[in-house]
Amino acid sequence: MTDDTDQTAEEDTGADVGHDLEAERTTAPMSDYGGREVGIGLLVMVIGSAVAFGVPLLTVGF
Repeated sequence: MTDDTDQTAEEDTGADVGHDLEAERTTAPMSDYGGREVGIGLLVMVIGSAVAFGVPLLTVGF
């Protein structure tokens, strides 16, 4: 096995994944979203809460 701890960032080919670092990009939290996305999120939350709390509450009585 080789000791690659002396490798500098410029020599690190594992870090080179082909991203254009000069491009103008935004991340998801910075992206605009509308009422449709909020509604979908609320629906997912309601269904998830029903599964997480409703199913155990239904099985307690049996």
